[in-house]
Amino acid sequence: MAGEPVDLNQLARDLQASRQEAQALRAELEETNRGVLALYAELDSQADQLRHATELKSRFLAYMSHEFRTPINSIRSIARLLIDRVDGPLTSEQERQVGFIQHTATEFAEMVDDLLDLAKVEAGRVEISPAWFEMVDLFSALRGMFKPVLTNPDVNLVFEEPHDVPKLYTDDRKLSQILRNFISNALKFTQRGEVRVSVRTEGGQVTFAVADTGIGIAPEFHQAIFDDFSQVQSPLQKRLRGTGLGLALSKRLAALLGGSVDVQSEPGKGSVFSLTIPIQLGTRDGPD
Repeated sequence: MAGEPVDLNQLARDLQASRQEAQALRAELEETNRGVLALYAELDSQADQLRHATELKSRFLAYMSHEFRTPINSIRSIARLLIDRVDGPLTSEQERQVGFIQHTATEFAEMVDDLLDLAKVEAGRVEISPAWFEMVDLFSALRGMFKPVLTNPDVNLVFEEPHDVPKLYTDDRKLSQILRNFISNALKFTQRGEVRVSVRTEGGQVTFAVADTGIGIAPEFHQAIFDDFSQVQSPLQKRLRGTGLGLALSKRLAALLGGSVDVQSEPGKGSVFSLTIPIQLGTRDGPD
């Protein structure tokens, strides 16, 4: 009320209390800031350790891949000499055994190539060399590449004609590598039926699809199969060798091409692996 006397002692006590409260808040804030700084320092240290570990892993993979290549090439060369009867004829059993050696050495070489490619990607040493090319040429090359390995008469490999697909400007070797991984996996896990390769365009993007009538993949594994060294456990998988790197490598190569990979699948109903990339990588003048 106006005119009432002011209690100076009470004001002083209130002011003192406010100052103490402000000091307590300031001390708490300073303690929080010190904790945040300590947390940032710890995160920086862990990030450095993680980068160092990743670098060591990449160097190890690259070193081991190079070291493996020499004995693998020697084994394949000797097997080729034997199968060509350079040193004389082979019995049917010897021919079968040499064929097994050839097949196993080829699988081993592919595993080593995947390891080396993964190490290069992780180290940032993969060069992208885009150029203009026709889709029909890519499909023709893939068709010829897989023709010698189609040993199962119960499985057909079908390439749909790429109608109304313009020239692409991207790295055709990296694109071919991704599609080879998709097709190889599809053939490996399809015991009868077909593997169908198709392509379609939408807007400024092109989508490749590799559909199979194989064993299929449960939904809970759809993301995990694109992780390094990941394999879906199944009776068929146990009979087949592999590093589980092909799809992980494909995912990373797709990102380098400005695209992405995806899978649609159900157990017992087959799978469809797809790759979507821009028709034109980066900024470039149109094809000649």
